[in-house]
Amino acid sequence: MPRIIGVANQKGGVGKTTTSINLAASFAVLEYRTLLIDADPQANSTTGIGFDLHNITSSLYDCMVNDTPAKEVILKSDVPHLDLIPSHIDLVGAEIEMVNYPNREQVLKNILTPILDDYDFIVIDCSPSLGIMTVNAMVAADSVVIPVQCEFFALEGLGKLLNTIKIVQDRLNPDLEIEGILMTMYDGRLRLCNQVVSEVRKHFDTMVFDTIIHRNTRLSEAPSFGKPVVLYDSSSKGAINYLNLAKEVLQKNNLTQIHQEERVIQ
Repeated sequence: MPRIIGVANQKGGVGKTTTSINLAASFAVLEYRTLLIDADPQANSTTGIGFDLHNITSSLYDCMVNDTPAKEVILKSDVPHLDLIPSHIDLVGAEIEMVNYPNREQVLKNILTPILDDYDFIVIDCSPSLGIMTVNAMVAADSVVIPVQCEFFALEGLGKLLNTIKIVQDRLNPDLEIEGILMTMYDGRLRLCNQVVSEVRKHFDTMVFDTIIHRNTRLSEAPSFGKPVVLYDSSSKGAINYLNLAKEVLQKNNLTQIHQEERVIQ
C-alpha cells in the first residue's frame, strides 16, 4: 500500500504546487514508484512536469465525473518512476457537479483503490480552497503536508485549515495525520523570516519539518522549463532542500529500511 500525501493550504502563493511537484520528483529520484495527482484546476503541476495542456485528452475531471478509470488517465513523465494524473480547467465544474453525489467526499478514494498496488507514494496537489476537491484529497490521504510561507501573515488561515483537517478526522477519515508543516520561501538574510520560523516552531513544535525550503532562483525557473528542480539543476539549493524533505518523510515513517529490503528481495 502506498503512502498517500495531500499537499494543502487554502492560502495561495505559499509553494503548494512547487512542493507537490518536487516532493513527488524527489521520491521518484530515490527510486520509489510515485504518482502525482494534480487536483488543482489551474493545472500548474501538470505543466510544471512538462505536459502541454492542449495535448491532454483526459484528466482527473474525467475520473471524478465520468467514471473514467485512473489507469486510462495516467501519464508517464520524463522522470523515471514518476507518473501523473493531470488536471484541467474543467475541474472547476466538478465541485458543482458532485454536490448531489452520494458519498461525494469518497470519490477520489474510490478512484485510487484499483491502482494502489502500483505505487509507493501518491502525492496530491490540492486546490487553494477548502472545497469538495480538497476534502476528497484529505479523505483519500494518509497525511497532509502544509506549506507555510516565511512571511508576516504566515499563520493567517492556518487555524482554519487545521480545523478542516480535524473535521475530516472526526467524520470521514480518522486515520488522517498531519505529515508536517513545511516552511517555504525562506531567506536567511531577513530577520522577519527567522522570526516567522521561530514563531511557527514555538506554536507547533514537532509538527514542523526540520527541512526548510529556501528562496532559490533555480527552483523558481524550473516550472517554466517543464521540469522538477532535481532535473533542472540537481545541485541547486532547491533540489537539495526537497530531497532532504523526501528523506525526512521516509525516516519519519520508517520506510527507508523497508524499501531497501524489498529491493534486495527483488
